[in-house]
Amino acid sequence: MEVTNQAMPHLQETSKIDPIVAKETGIPEKNQFQEPAQVITKEMVTDKVAVMNEFLVPTETNIKFQLHEQLEVYYVQVIDTKTDEVLREIPNRKFLDMYASMAEITGMMIDEKR
Repeated sequence: MEVTNQAMPHLQETSKIDPIVAKETGIPEKNQFQEPAQVITKEMVTDKVAVMNEFLVPTETNIKFQLHEQLEVYYVQVIDTKTDEVLREIPNRKFLDMYASMAEITGMMIDEKR
């Protein structure tokens, strides 16, 4: 067996890739948390709290679970605590009533003997 010296094929040199360097954020590491430019007063805080309380007023609700008598299925009522008004029913009671009446009519047609 004869061994010959073969030259390595010439590979093209690839362009060098620069290492990844983090971009500067413009915030010095020491002073990430700086004092606010404007002084916060008690009146400003009171105003913001009043606005947030007005925003949260509609969420003063109560949840009540009710049993639908005919279907024996529970549904949820969302009730306003101030006025005791039903805001929403999940699923809707009218829908459950309609379903119960349809099931009753269907049962009458199927169970009826001729």
